[in-house]
Amino acid sequence: MTDSPTFDWPVRVYWEDTDAGGVVYYANYLKFLERARTEWLSALGLEQDHLATDAGMLFVVRRVEADYLRPARFNDRLLVRSRLGELGRASMVLAQEVLRGGERLFTARVQVACVEPTGFRPTRIPSFVTERMHP
Repeated sequence: MTDSPTFDWPVRVYWEDTDAGGVVYYANYLKFLERARTEWLSALGLEQDHLATDAGMLFVVRRVEADYLRPARFNDRLLVRSRLGELGRASMVLAQEVLRGGERLFTARVQVACVEPTGFRPTRIPSFVTERMHP
C-alpha cells in the first residue's frame, strides 16, 4: 500500500437507497464507492469523459472485495473515504470505506483497470494521470 492521502466524500442515505427492511440495500454501497472515486478523480482535475476522449482511456472496475460490517439507514449522513493503495502500469487498487461518524460500516478493496475505450483492452495509465495521483 502507498502512503497516499485520503479523499472523503459525503453521502446522505435516501429512501431509494434502502430496502424493505429500511437499511441501505447492499448493492448501493458500490454506487456510493463509484461516486467517491469519480469525485476523487475530479478533485485531481481528471474528468472521466475527458480521459476517454482526449487520452483514449477509461477506468473500469475489475474486482471488488467487500465487507458489510454494520447497516446504514434512511437519512444517515455517511462519509465515503478512499485511498490509493496500489498503482500499477495499467491498474490501481483503492481502499474504500463507508463511515457513519467514527463507526466503520463497510470496507472494500477495489481494483480498477485502465482500458482503451473501443475494445476495452488494457492500456497503460498515462503519466500525467499517475503524477496527479502521487502528490
